[in-house]
Amino acid sequence: MRLLAIETSCDETALALVECSGDLENPRFKVLESVVASQIPLHRRFGGVVPNLAKREHLKNLPLIFEKIGGESLKDITDAVVVTVGPGLEPALWTGIEFAKGLAKRWKKPLIGASHLQGHLYSFLLERKESLEDVFPSASLVVSGGHTILLILQSLVKYKKLGETRDDAAGEAFDKAARLLRLPYPGGPEIEKAAKKGNSEAVAFPRPMIYEKNYDFSFSGLKTSLLYHIKQSFKADWKEFNKNYSQNGIKLENTDDVAASFQQALVDSLVYKTTRAAREFQTKSIGVSGGVAANSLLRNSLKKEAKKLGIAFLSAGKKWNTDNAAMIAVAGYVNFLNKKRLKIEAQPNLGL
Repeated sequence: MRLLAIETSCDETALALVECSGDLENPRFKVLESVVASQIPLHRRFGGVVPNLAKREHLKNLPLIFEKIGGESLKDITDAVVVTVGPGLEPALWTGIEFAKGLAKRWKKPLIGASHLQGHLYSFLLERKESLEDVFPSASLVVSGGHTILLILQSLVKYKKLGETRDDAAGEAFDKAARLLRLPYPGGPEIEKAAKKGNSEAVAFPRPMIYEKNYDFSFSGLKTSLLYHIKQSFKADWKEFNKNYSQNGIKLENTDDVAASFQQALVDSLVYKTTRAAREFQTKSIGVSGGVAANSLLRNSLKKEAKKLGIAFLSAGKKWNTDNAAMIAVAGYVNFLNKKRLKIEAQPNLGL
């Protein structure tokens, strides 16, 4: 079947047409069309996503992208419409939902709700040609701007959450660190870019919670360590530091080293617990997905650990890790096969 998928959970407006086949043991996907309109230049000046501005841009972009991938001519080759219902920014979610509802009604096609998090979780299927025999159980890490979750997958539809972040998500921590280092939004790619020129052993940042027996994460303490390192670098009292650093645009001389050290500490925390879970639960694979999964250090580190354990490494290509509609089609198809129905309404706090 062919699914037209719509994704507007945050600041990316995306549509995709995906051909789906197979069952839950052996699903197959072929991306026929995929377009993503980024809002990064708009939100960059605010240092983060502004929900009402995101909604406005979605309203503007949806009809334009729809026409770009075929418009009304897609009616005869589309079997169902899939739309992200959560989690995400409520105003942004509603724009995609209302657009999808209008299409489904006009075309007289079924409308399927999909989870943004499940889209990330299943994104590795977009490029996979082999069966799933060497996949489950899998230690799977979902890391994005809003979520950091570690799961054990027994199958595509049966999984258990081992742990999650207790405060900032990994992507959120990157964004906050970038603001402290006076790097542009979004922070993850900018931190990674600076880190490539720096020494990851320059600053001894902590690796929060790695020796605790649970599988939870915490990054607020790491962010605070970065803040105090910057403050101490200027050897100023708090009031003077705050005034000079924020208003006069003073930057650290060793920004690259600090960025590299921060990135290494955050990645070490993620890799340590994911690998530990793989050992404890004797998984056949390690998976990583979400926007932060585009980080080369994280991907390469987890891939290296999977190789040491003699198990598979699962992750989509970088373009499928950032928000897109193709992964939403995959999540919708899995829901269709599993006969799982999500309410077609904005669910900003929808979990896994």
